[in-house]
Amino acid sequence: MTNVEAPTYVPGHGLLRERTAVITAAAGAGIGGATARRFLEEGARVLISDAHARRLKEHEAELAREFAGAVRSVVCDVTDETQVQALFDTAVREHGRLDILVNNAGLGGTSPLVDMTDEQWSKVLDVTLNGTFRCTRAALRRMRDTGGGVIVNNASVVGWRAQAGQAHYAAAKAGVMALTRCAAIEAAEYGVRVNAVSPSLAMHPHLAKVTTPELLAELTAREAFGRYAEPWEVANVIVFLASGYSSYMTGEIVSVSSQHA
Repeated sequence: MTNVEAPTYVPGHGLLRERTAVITAAAGAGIGGATARRFLEEGARVLISDAHARRLKEHEAELAREFAGAVRSVVCDVTDETQVQALFDTAVREHGRLDILVNNAGLGGTSPLVDMTDEQWSKVLDVTLNGTFRCTRAALRRMRDTGGGVIVNNASVVGWRAQAGQAHYAAAKAGVMALTRCAAIEAAEYGVRVNAVSPSLAMHPHLAKVTTPELLAELTAREAFGRYAEPWEVANVIVFLASGYSSYMTGEIVSVSSQHA
């Protein structure tokens, strides 16, 4: 098995200068938090949101020490339409427009299908798929009125590939992929591009808490590089999709993975 060390962190190049972005589930050290940092390094004004108020404020304070005046936070539970509307109203009120949305909010869990309850199924789908729908709808309405924008959704390779115990999460992520493609067709007339990333295994503290060491070892072994991705490596692809470098891409699902075919 190849075992390749993580590459050197890539510095910013101003790819998102003067753009206003909303990033959901951006508290902490996962993909959302890494994306917020990468966007700020690329010159964006960033509004981070999360359902966890304390962690969100802590992350805002951490980022504000480096990017004073460019970052703000709003608590938002993506299963609550009133909170979703307040999030996007804040972005437009404070910055005049919304240029980028990153739909990162999602909820996982492991349960055999035969033991899964209706509540487990519905909760995962409500956060992961319905939440992406609610935020996409809210963003599109505002982007339509201001002449364009970009939406990047966070899907998963389990939307393509089977994994035991992940029926609810896989169904939700496959739904995010389908939503991405359909939204892209409808949004094109507004000058809005909609794409998604599909990571395989990006390690962060929360994932380590909810996944057994045995499963993490098994998933890592499937990766051609013999290691998991750093969250910022996924964030780099999100930056690409949010930037002008992907100006002719819409409705695409970009795999961020080194898994064997």
